[in-house]
Amino acid sequence: MIENWRKDSEYMSYVADLLATPEVQKLSQYKQHVNSTRLEHSLSVSYYSYKLAKKWGGNAKATARAGLLHDLFYYDWRTTKFDEGSHAYMHPRIAVKNAEKITELSPLEKDIILKHMWGATIAPPKYKESYIVTMVDKYCAIKEAAEPMTKSMKVRFNQLFGHKTSF
Repeated sequence: MIENWRKDSEYMSYVADLLATPEVQKLSQYKQHVNSTRLEHSLSVSYYSYKLAKKWGGNAKATARAGLLHDLFYYDWRTTKFDEGSHAYMHPRIAVKNAEKITELSPLEKDIILKHMWGATIAPPKYKESYIVTMVDKYCAIKEAAEPMTKSMKVRFNQLFGHKTSF
């Protein structure tokens, strides 16, 4: 989990109102990827995506806000099943409905949230910001799931070979 987002005044000006809501704070009660909560995951996706959108001339505000709201759902995705479709299909739709209860969403923000599972779902994103959040979401999920394993590998490597490694 990154922490630089707290010190970034521009980023905070975009998401502070969302972070202050009980609906977003409630995400801290749900495990997302091994050692991260859904709120930690959403903040990482939001902040990395915001930074890339700024760098690549995208709408950084919409990217930051939609990145924070992309997983705004309140169930354990590992066990909850839907008759209407898979979790990959359903949770973006649920997240949009939940997000619309706490803020007005632009068409760009809706597309970012609805299409962030592209690859696991069929409909491609319409905007570069949607592609950014889609790819950053995958990166963060892999990083969050792999981090405990890589930490234990570093410890074991150091035990076996007696020196520090930086991989």
